[in-house]
Order: sequence, then structure tokens, then C-alpha cells
Amino acid sequence: MLSTDKTYAYTSFGLTVASDIPLPELEKATGQEADVTIRRQDLSNEWGETDPLDRKGFIVDKNRVMFEVPELAVFLIEEGKTITVSFYEAGNENKVRLYLLGSCMGIVLMQRKILTLHGSAIAIDGKAYVFIGESGAGKSTLASSFMNKGYTLLSDDLIALSLKEGAPWVTPSYPQQKLWLESIHAFEMKETDYEPLFDRITKFSIPVQADFQNTPLPLGGIFELACEDIGAIQLQPIKKLDRLQVLHKHTYRRSIMERMGMMAWHFTYCAECLQSVSIHRIIRPTSAFTAHDLVDAITHVIQGRK
Repeated sequence: MLSTDKTYAYTSFGLTVASDIPLPELEKATGQEADVTIRRQDLSNEWGETDPLDRKGFIVDKNRVMFEVPELAVFLIEEGKTITVSFYEAGNENKVRLYLLGSCMGIVLMQRKILTLHGSAIAIDGKAYVFIGESGAGKSTLASSFMNKGYTLLSDDLIALSLKEGAPWVTPSYPQQKLWLESIHAFEMKETDYEPLFDRITKFSIPVQADFQNTPLPLGGIFELACEDIGAIQLQPIKKLDRLQVLHKHTYRRSIMERMGMMAWHFTYCAECLQSVSIHRIIRPTSAFTAHDLVDAITHVIQGRK
């Protein structure tokens, strides 16, 4: 059993998580063996033995990844099963959670050979549609606009793609979004109702329990979102080998995967995922709030493919 006086049980990305640290963002789990264990442990000796020149980045040794967030903690992720956290001082659980649910879980998925993209995923008519793009492209804002029209969220920030009988499926993460202040104002939300992220005070954590899809869905399509100095929305299909390049570009922490020797696996996995899935590039103007118009353009494409 997972439940003890000091251990919390959760579910995320289809995995059961046993954690020494409370993770209120996640949905609770009961009566299951843990797939992933998060524990507190002093890593000062092990971290001290690493090469000082390597400490500014990720230290990768086969299926083992270690990194430091200065003045906060050292993190160690092993075999896709264990996350160890070494705090520099007590009382920083809120800050540590951002890394546990972001970089650490992303590396766990990678170690488990689950393709992880950087973006948002929305449930539309029984399928998952994925929005990927560079930071600031508007992925979370676009997902929020879909949710305002009655659709549900599968994931924000990390998207886990698994193959089932040769077809890609999206596994839900947890019911939370991260939105910039400009988007909160555009949706007529009150910033005082939400917690700011510690390292970006103009970006906020938004709980979305009522609008969360907590069961996996087959992947219906992928949209790469970009923004340019143009006058109107542009949308076009991405074809042939360019589709592989798009998935390669937006794979989460790809440099770690390269150092783990997983690029041959990554190429094959991406190719299998794309056998029956289309990718479109959608470019929005930088000078206007176009999220609602993007929803209309994307749903038109989806309906046209049925």
C-alpha cells in the first residue's frame, strides 16, 4: 500500500506516484503499487563528487540524470522509477514542486521510453489534439480558449505519447495550466484568484479540475503554433519528412535524450506515431489576441478531416 503517515499517493501520466512531498496539483490514488517514488534524501556527497564544470547543466549517466537548481535543491532521476530531492533549506516545497512536475517527470517519461512533447493537449470529439511550439507561442492560451468553448484539457506543458497497437495515444498529466498575465486579462479572469509561479511572477498556476480529461485518448492531430508580424492567421499542412523534423524540434529535453543514446529509438517512435496523424502549422499575428479565431480555424480543419 502507498499510504503511510509520510507518504502521499497520486496519479499522473498514467503512473502511480508515491511521494514524501505533498503534490496537491496531482489527482490522488489509492491501493496501487507505485510506478514512481519521490523521496527526500541528502545528495550533498554525491553532488560534491561531480565535475564542477558539469554542474551548470544536466549530468547524464546512462539511465540516470542529475541536476541542481542553485539555492533550492539537487534532483536525481533514475531508471524512470525514482526521483530523489536534496533540499538546501526547508520550506521550499512550492518551488521544488515546479521542477518535480516539470523537468523531473519529463525525464521519468523519457527514461520509460514514452515520447514527450512540449505543448498542450485538448480533447475534441473523443480524440486528443496537440498544440506544440516555442515558448511564448501561445500554446496554453490556445488550450484555454478551447476550454472556454466546452472542451477539456489532457495536458499542459508536457504531452506524453504512447503507442497502443501501433497507434499513438495521449495520456493525461494533471489538472493544471500555466497562463501569462496577458492571457488571464484577455479571458477576463482575476489574477488575485491564482498563485504566481515563483520564477515568473507574471505567469500563474490555474487549477482546471472541472475541465480535465483524466482518461487517455487516441491522437487525432498535431498543430505547430508560431507567431509572426503578419496581418492574418495562416494555416497550412506539414508534409512528408518535415513532419519528423517538427516532432524532433519539439521533443521535451531532446539534448538529454541524445546523451542517453536514445535518438535511434526516438526516430523510429516518431515515425510510427506519424503514420496516421496529420500535422499543421498555424501562424498567428503578434499584434493581436487571436486565440478565439485560432479555435475556429483549427476546428474547421478537424471537421474537414472527418
